[in-house]
Formats: sequence, C-alpha cells, structure tokens
Amino acid sequence: MKLLLSLCLLGTSLMTGVAASRKEVRSTHEAPKCANSASTLSLSDPPYDNYFYSDCNVAAQVVVTSPLPDSDLSLIAPRLIIAWPAGDSGACAYFAPQNGVNGSLSLELINSTIGKPLAPIYTAELSNSSNTYPSVGVQGVLRFNSSATLTVPVLGSIRSIREFSEGSVLRPKIQDAIKFTSNSDGSASLQRLWFDNVTTTSLHFRPWNNGSNSDKGSMVSVDGRTVKFETGDYLFSAEINYPQLSQTSPTAVLNENSQELISSMPDQTKALSFMSYSSKVLAGAWHYLTYFGRDSMITALLLEPVLSVGNASVMEAVIGSVLERVDRTDGSVCHEETIGDYATWSNLQNNIPSNAMGCDYKMIDSDYFLPILMQRYFLQNSVGQQRIKTFFNTPAGSANVANRNLTFGDLALINAERIMRLAGPFAHNSIKKNLIHLKEGQDIGQWRDSEYGIGGGRIPYDVNTALVPAALRSIASLAQNNSIFSGRKNWSKLANAYATVWEDKTLEFFRLKIPRSEAQSLVKSYVNESSFAGPNQVSSIDDDVTFYALALDGNDKLSKVKVMNTDDCFRHFLLNITNNAQLTPFLNQTANNIRRTFPAGLMTDAGMIVANPAFGGDPVYAKNWTTGAYHGTVIWSWQLAMMAKGLEMQLERCELTTEKLGHNGQQHAATPKPKFCSDKYVYDNVKAAYNELWDSIEKNTSQLSAEVWSWVYRDDGFQVTPLGVLPPPGGGSQIESNIQQLWSLAFLAVSRNKAYKD
Repeated sequence: MKLLLSLCLLGTSLMTGVAASRKEVRSTHEAPKCANSASTLSLSDPPYDNYFYSDCNVAAQVVVTSPLPDSDLSLIAPRLIIAWPAGDSGACAYFAPQNGVNGSLSLELINSTIGKPLAPIYTAELSNSSNTYPSVGVQGVLRFNSSATLTVPVLGSIRSIREFSEGSVLRPKIQDAIKFTSNSDGSASLQRLWFDNVTTTSLHFRPWNNGSNSDKGSMVSVDGRTVKFETGDYLFSAEINYPQLSQTSPTAVLNENSQELISSMPDQTKALSFMSYSSKVLAGAWHYLTYFGRDSMITALLLEPVLSVGNASVMEAVIGSVLERVDRTDGSVCHEETIGDYATWSNLQNNIPSNAMGCDYKMIDSDYFLPILMQRYFLQNSVGQQRIKTFFNTPAGSANVANRNLTFGDLALINAERIMRLAGPFAHNSIKKNLIHLKEGQDIGQWRDSEYGIGGGRIPYDVNTALVPAALRSIASLAQNNSIFSGRKNWSKLANAYATVWEDKTLEFFRLKIPRSEAQSLVKSYVNESSFAGPNQVSSIDDDVTFYALALDGNDKLSKVKVMNTDDCFRHFLLNITNNAQLTPFLNQTANNIRRTFPAGLMTDAGMIVANPAFGGDPVYAKNWTTGAYHGTVIWSWQLAMMAKGLEMQLERCELTTEKLGHNGQQHAATPKPKFCSDKYVYDNVKAAYNELWDSIEKNTSQLSAEVWSWVYRDDGFQVTPLGVLPPPGGGSQIESNIQQLWSLAFLAVSRNKAYKD
C-alpha cells in the first residue's frame, strides 16, 4: 500500500550526521557582514502582535499573543512564538498567570537598547562541534504585567507547534527531550536536541533592566520542568544551529517595471521578500513557513505582472520548486513538504533513520495549476520563452532525491500525462462517475481543505468546472513547442478537444436554481437556525436564485452541497469560455450573488464571504459553515483578488481587438466578442458587481495581507474580527489566521481598473 506521506529518502543520511543536502559554511566568531541593511516589519492584529526580522544571516518571525478583555480564554492564551523559515522550525512558550485569574496576564514586546524591538543573534559553533553551522536567531525584551508560569513549551518544528495550537497535541518524545536549566546569571534556558542528533533549538530568558541584572522586581526561576517569572521585563533569545535559506531581497522579488512598489507598498513587498527564497517561496507566516504547492502557484498566477522573471527569479523558483517535488510515479503535485525536525520524526515512525524531506500528495487541485502556470510564463512572457530549453533541462533531485536522474522537463511531462489520463474518461463519456473525485480515503483535496470546507463532498466544483479545462487548454498550447512535452504534438488538438467538453458539460452537474419564494423562505429559516443577528435581506431576493454547489456527494447523503460560494472566480480568471449560452447566465448569477448582502448573498461590510449556507435547507448548513469556521462565512483575501481580476478579465473581452493588449501584456488575435457584452442588463450587472466588490476591498484595505478574517454583527453592521478569536463549529480547535499569507499579497498586482468605475 502506497504511503500517503511519500518519503524521499537520503540513502547516505544518518541520524548521527548532517543531511547530505546541507551546504558547508565557515565558522566564525563574528556574523558575516551583510551587503544590505536588515529588513524589519511590525504588524498588529489584536490579540496577536507580529514582528519580522531578516538579514543575510537569519530570517525569523516573532508572535506575541496577549488576550483582550473580551477574548475567549478557552481559545486565546498568553504566548510567545519564534518561527524560522529554515527547516520550518520554531520555539513556542505558553504562559499562565501565577497568582491572578485567567485573563489577567498580558505580554508585550518592547523597544530596548537590544532592538526596536528585535535584534539578531549569531553565535559561531566550536571547532570540535559535530555541527559546523552557527546558531542564529533573534532576541528582544518581553514585558510581563504580572507574575507568570511557563505552562507549555514546544521546541523544534512549526508542525509540532501547529499540532498543539490547533489540536492540543503534544508528543512525549518531543516534549520529554526539552532540558530546563537555571543558570548562574539568574537566567533560565530551555533547550532541545532535534531527532537528527545535531541541531539544537534554544530559548533563553534573563531578567532585564536596560542591560543590567540588578532589577530586583524581575526574577526567573526553574523548579524541575516549571519556569516562573515575577512581574517585569525579560530579555529573551531564541536560536537554532540549522542552515539558513537564501532570501530574495525586495528589489529582486519584483520585475524591473514594478520597483516602485517598494516605496508605495513597503509592508507588502517586505512580506513578499520574507517569504521568497532562491529554492522556493513559503505559504504563510507563521503557520506555513514552508513550501505549499497550491499556494505558491496561485500566488504566481495572481502576481505574474509584478514578479521577477528569468534565471534566479521568483517565477522560476515557484515553478522549479513544484516540479522538484512532483511524484515521479504518477505525476501528482506535492501539496506540503515535511522538512527539518518533523521530517526526521516522521521518518522514524516508519522505522527509517533519515532526515529526508517528505511530501503530502493528497490534494487534487494542485496538479492542474502547474501546466497553467508554465503556459503563462513560458509562452506568454518573452523572458520565459527564452528560458524554455535551459529551464526544462535543469536536473531535478536537489531537494527531493527521489527525482534524481530526471529533469524538470521529464517531471512536467509526467504531470501532464496524469492530467490527460484523468480527463479522458469524461471527455469520451460525460457522466457524473467520470468527473474528478477526491483521492480514495481522503476527506479533503482542494483549497477548502478543512473539516467542513466542502461538506464532505467527493467531487469538488472548482476542480471539475475550471481547473481541469484550464489545465487542458494550457497543455494544448505547451504541446505546440518542440522543447516541451517532446513527442506529444498530438496533444495540441486532443487536449483542446477534451477542454471543450469539460468547459461545456460540467456546470450542469453543480447548478442549483431556487425559486424566489423558496429562496426567501430558506433565508428566513437560516436566520432563525443560526446566531446571525442582522437583517435577513430577503427583500433583495427579487428573482430566482442561481448558484453552483460547492461539491457533489456530500455528507449525510447530500447529492449536492448547497452552499453559495466564490469559486466561480476560477472560471472567470482561468478560462475564456466561448459557449455564450452558458457564459451569459453564469456571469449574471455571479454578479447577482456578489451584489446581494449576506445572508441573501455573499457581500458584507467586512468583505465578500467565501461561503453562504443560507440556501441549504438543512440545519447542518447553519451549524457547520459559521463565522468561526476556516472556510465558513469568512473572508479570504486571495479570493477577493481572483474574483476582482476574473470579472475584470471578462469585462475586458468586450473591448479586446488585435491592437489591444490583454491582461498579461500579450497581443491577442481578434475573436468575436461574447454575447453578454451586447446584453446591456447583464453587462451592467457584472460591471456593478465589479465596482461593489472593489468598494468593499478598498474599505478593508488594512486586512488584505492577512490570510483570512471573520466578522461579528453589531452596531448595525459587519465588524471585522480575527478568525482565531471565534469558536469553531463542532467544538473543535480553532485554526488561527496568518498575519501574512503569500497569496494574500495578490493586491501588489491586482488593482481596480478605473475604466470600469461608475
């Protein structure tokens, strides 16, 4: 039986040595001088305060969590997190008040003579050490408003910290390895040796009074495995001796024509730089400081107009990192990599003594983004065209040794063969059975990858109606180039023929049309069944309501998961549909749903929500898709960007000629304008939806770089609220939003087209 977590084994890697992929660095007593100054960024989203520091020697994020007066204390606790992109590693400490009631303890990272507020650490290893890597990290001053106890430390992997923060999971072999030390200078240290027997994570606390230990009001003590703090300030430092990644500077992440963004959008460009490295880009800070295939490819598609291109560019780092991790046995794209301490631990669970990375291949949507991205970069970008032969001849296996002796071109072909193989049955016999299903034994498989994301559905809407045909169109284009998909010239016609069937025949399986009176009744019932405190908005339902189910074959024998959603955006953004009988009503229903206010539609004062369960007609909908659900009645930044750009691209088709450039700067051949362009009602409706969406985006500009946010209804409006402070459905653990998410930086490239502004 094939393991879900596919291990890429390093035959020569031993538990007592350093993995072969590590590069040698010189040991020195002084930190190497950096050509560029350090980059810092501070972002607050109470109860979370986030601080970023990076230079040529280290990159790290610090998160300080301090409960607010109205925080749910079962979800929010005082906490310090230090996260490193290198090895997807981190250190975490949870605190509780020593003598006060729960909720009385607050933490604050303050400016000091050490840093404003962070400073780097660089400590050379001794020459006789088994690890030649310096210990690097950050330090700062943490203020406790009252006495505190360190209740739970987690040292080693971000994955381990995530498991505890999201599911209260602590693994004894990890926790028991933490050493607690009381030092002669009055400080306390926590240290853990990784499973590789080489790398160490250290967390250190010392009483602080402007650099002096004389502050009698501050004291830290260690009693066994308990660490106690008196009220006051403490210098904390966190270090790892693990090889750091080669970060891409803000100037290098952007192309020549987009350098002005460094001054006009400094926070976003710093965040993009913090998550961009020579070998890959990272998905989000702090939860996902590692490779995620889907996230990086969607980001590259949305940010294509501004990202750097060519050798050592961000675009090629994204595509190369995905190809590097393709499963050579079946062409699946890796969703998330497992590296660092968690990789070694995972390997040990399978009795494999190796530090080698692993890959998660359970997602099905990631497979289809790869040819779309390759086609847009290598065929629609002049620099990309020049790079085809060199890039596709690049040897694979630098990170994923299972792909050694293959090239990027080989792996691109293996992925395309998978897509053609899976798309064929439906193209020849368009029945439900032949649609793309989630993989056997998996409950998730596309971007709504949480427990209630698609309601247990087995056949997701976005994959079948948009991603498959878009990937097929891209394969058809790529096959025309002799340097790509060599020997598959016939795919040019075949993939296009398949794509037409998938474009024309899939929507009907997901379509829902609810008569006006029934729709109004369903919304009224939903308001009564849910905790929503606002108006039901039924007066805005002036016609039958049409939308497309999130998925087919859902939980509780639901043939269709009847949740109105934003996944129409994939079809608008990725496809230029020529079937006018479908395109006109499809665009119109999208516009209607955006323009109606929740719970009658998708719009709120806090932004466009990604799911509206009000038309389901079953209490399970109100219970599972909530303001506290990761993919519930919440707002995702990148979905705002893709919907806005997708609608713009459709409107743009009404003006496109041989002389007019498309959204990607390439000249298009003259094609008949879609019929919706001459349908004044539909065209005006789509244009109005575009503008109302942008009005909402501009109103919530301060949220746009975050991963996801929620809302509460009070004072006659939808008030923005962090997702992590609201209780999740089913009484489970909450998934906390990232303050910076890679694909949420899309608004660096996506902006309002004023030509369509009313």
